[in-house]
Amino acid sequence: MNYICQEYGIHYLLEEDILSIGQRAKMDEIENRLFCLLPMVFFKPESSIVEQEQVSLVMGPNFVISFQEDPARDVFDPIRERLRIQGSKLRNMGADYLFYSLLDIIVDNYFIVMDKLGERIEIMEDVIPHQANKRTLARINYLRKEMLLFKRAISPVRELINGLLKSDNELLQERTEKYFKDVYDHIVQATELAENYRDMVTNLLELYHTQTSLKMNEVMKVLAVVTTLMAPLTVIAGIYGMNFDNIPELHTKNGYFITLGVMGVMLVGMIAFFRKRGWF
Repeated sequence: MNYICQEYGIHYLLEEDILSIGQRAKMDEIENRLFCLLPMVFFKPESSIVEQEQVSLVMGPNFVISFQEDPARDVFDPIRERLRIQGSKLRNMGADYLFYSLLDIIVDNYFIVMDKLGERIEIMEDVIPHQANKRTLARINYLRKEMLLFKRAISPVRELINGLLKSDNELLQERTEKYFKDVYDHIVQATELAENYRDMVTNLLELYHTQTSLKMNEVMKVLAVVTTLMAPLTVIAGIYGMNFDNIPELHTKNGYFITLGVMGVMLVGMIAFFRKRGWF
């Protein structure tokens, strides 16, 4: 790193930023070198995890150098393919166009990750009405955390691109300004979409609580109906269960069966009345 930075005139402060991972996206200009640091994100479908990797881009006269944490993966394959084509626009334009292309493909990959997160949100919308349990709640909270981390990672990129648009650095030619404006429009759209997805996850939590409340209300409704049906029967049983010597009905020959019949008629009558009123 030290050799590369000395060879290409990269200031040691920029070298420190490149080597310090976990930083907020930012843009800087030191000694005629343009520096951009931003996250490159990936989605792991098997675990629904959004992983991010710090990428640093340094542009000088006629060169662009990219630094990343993991050399085994990135989103730059389309750039490499275009560079292999003789006479391609990417090979004929200047270093600032390559600089734009790298930023553009990183930002475009944000939409791919958000599409995957959007699919997870749609799945949860179908699952919640049928499985409003603790496991579903844990999945919602996990998805909410991933969306929060994703939005927090990409939001500063908007300021980064805006800083490039406002820059008067001679490395940025006027003909490429429109391309950086296009990247700015994309990152604005990405941050707004991420905000919408975060609101959708919040709505998932509200839907979960609504479903659990409805489920609880159904349970309480059943318990209330059962209690109401049993109340008069309990009163009758309690009256004839008192230990008084003088209870005339106790000496009736068929009193037991008459009492059970009256209790049965009352039970059926109350059920019919409740159903007619639509209480259950």
